[in-house]
Amino acid sequence: MNGLAVACRRVVHIYRAEAGDVVALAGVDLSIGPGEMLALVGPSGSGKSTLVALLSGLMRASAGRVNVGTYDLGKLTEAELARLRGTLIGVVLQGAARNLLSYTTLHRNIWLAQRRAARTAGIELDHPDRILDLVGLPGQGRARIDDLAPGARQRAALAVGIAAGPGLLLVDEPTSQLDSTGRDEVLTALETVNSERGTTIVVVTHDAAVGARLGRAVTIRDGRVGAEGRDGQDFAVVAGDGTVQLPPDVLGAFPPGTLFTVEREDGAVTFVVGGTQPRE
Repeated sequence: MNGLAVACRRVVHIYRAEAGDVVALAGVDLSIGPGEMLALVGPSGSGKSTLVALLSGLMRASAGRVNVGTYDLGKLTEAELARLRGTLIGVVLQGAARNLLSYTTLHRNIWLAQRRAARTAGIELDHPDRILDLVGLPGQGRARIDDLAPGARQRAALAVGIAAGPGLLLVDEPTSQLDSTGRDEVLTALETVNSERGTTIVVVTHDAAVGARLGRAVTIRDGRVGAEGRDGQDFAVVAGDGTVQLPPDVLGAFPPGTLFTVEREDGAVTFVVGGTQPRE
């Protein structure tokens, strides 16, 4: 199985409300390679979950382009988007219970998640037992969801998310309610799915440790890509409109309105404080 590439170009999303419009995403540029694992990190309200909802086709961007594999999601009908979510795109919502039928077995939960793909020509599906092996739940096909520990329940949600063999798996806050042991079990399951299937995986998280474990972490702040971490090193990111969001510690020392000159020498760029503060 092959992972799907993801590309967002100047993506804007606005929530319409009686009290006034809310800009959730303000020009996001993001590229994810096939088979890559990426964490979207940031505080509540920063736009992470909105971005994942756009990648899944559960919502449509107000402006910009969202591409998954060869598909421009903005050009697809609702029926076509639903078909993608049942085959090529797997979605695991925040809170394991939202992804599972608690009163029945793991086998039946997985089978139900495979129904659309099973009716699609050219798709070969893994047996539910194989899927449970991938997420670290071997031999538990007859177990009921209500009987599982929290960490196992979250891995069962992952099993449902990968049941149809998607090329892109979107997972919203899979470790937020777990202890360190449960968190490590879930991350190991994601790593196994990625290594054995080649699935592209995007995880929404508040936990910087999750981002470090996945290898690439993109910070979403105020609806924009604020910074990027790769293998423990942090980078500022130049957006498509030329803006650069500075790290929070820099912003704390130099408030909005601070003037800088930019100096370039031998490939290095230096920001030098200069000028005066604007007056009211």
